[in-house]
Amino acid sequence: MQLNINIKQGVGDLRFAMPVEEAMTVMGTADEVENIDNAADESTTVLRYNDQGITLFFEGENPQLACIDLANEECTLFGQSVFELNERAIVDLMVKNNYLEQDVDDEDWGERRVSFPEGNIDFYFDEGELVSIILGA
Repeated sequence: MQLNINIKQGVGDLRFAMPVEEAMTVMGTADEVENIDNAADESTTVLRYNDQGITLFFEGENPQLACIDLANEECTLFGQSVFELNERAIVDLMVKNNYLEQDVDDEDWGERRVSFPEGNIDFYFDEGELVSIILGA
């Protein structure tokens, strides 16, 4: 599967709002499955594909894909190999594609998060290197 990030839509053949079974048809059997009970009787199902650097989060009564965490260097965004870019280049790429509003924060665990709320996408950097991308619908 090609890992083309489509902001607010999904990655490759993975589309937000698809059910767990459909995502597993695309990805295969997960290396790890975790069910997390949240407050207000909501639950989250997490499928981890460790070798592919992909974690999928499903939420709702009939769990649907809500969030994707990527740590795979083959990801592309707007035609660019995003893990080859530094923070400045990623910000420039997002701005060039009309995602202007951004939020930057240094997390307690040491990573730097650069978020683009309009696109519901976060980029995490460790010592200047992109280590993870989290996107949602």
